[in-house]
Amino acid sequence: MFNTSYFSLNRLIFPLIILFFIVSCDDDVKPLEFESVIIKNTFDAEIEVQFDKAKETSEIAKAINKTIASEILKSIPISENKTIETLEEALTAFNVEYTTFKTNFEDSSQVWALAIETEVLYTTESIVTVALSVYSDTGGAHGNDTIQFLNFDSQTGKRYSNEDLLSNIEGFKTLAKSFFLEHMKNEGSDISEYFFGKPFQLPENIGFSEEGVVLLYNVYEIASYSQGYTEFLIPSDKAQEFLKIQLE
Repeated sequence: MFNTSYFSLNRLIFPLIILFFIVSCDDDVKPLEFESVIIKNTFDAEIEVQFDKAKETSEIAKAINKTIASEILKSIPISENKTIETLEEALTAFNVEYTTFKTNFEDSSQVWALAIETEVLYTTESIVTVALSVYSDTGGAHGNDTIQFLNFDSQTGKRYSNEDLLSNIEGFKTLAKSFFLEHMKNEGSDISEYFFGKPFQLPENIGFSEEGVVLLYNVYEIASYSQGYTEFLIPSDKAQEFLKIQLE
């Protein structure tokens, strides 16, 4: 005869084990997935827009998408004094300003241009890094070209500041300076042409990739327009001790 008490206990334990396994799997945080959104040019101005959007409908994804959309709106050069709430409204406003310009200056061959693009550089269970690139040309000697790194907490969707990411800012700054100087040496660039006579400073844009920490100075940030962007990388194993997040 079998032991009825043992049999009853196992009937309780086995379902609990299965339930625990299922719950544990659900609790695993999966990296966010993104899809590309393309807005085709139906404007008089040359406008190209392609940006990444988190696929999920979670509050985390919504928060990240909201921030990306907000930063794109801020980047579009519009002089009209009115409230712009959507990307479509902003692009339309940019185009209206261009058509007004063409009406006022019929002999001008100037064509306004706006190119917006994002790229997901890095995504793990702790951080998502998105690069936002914006080029605009509304006349003048040359257009304006900027790149911005947006870093997000994968657990909350909150945007990280550089202070949120660095555990030892001064230590990281010293490390970054050594890699900057090495980069300048490899490029054959004259360090005296950078920082406008001021000491080395960290860039506004610090992002992440599979290779490590990416530091990027935009045009005019530390040098003249002719120098263009300045970008270099610090390998993950060298930077990790100065970071609050764990790189993979």
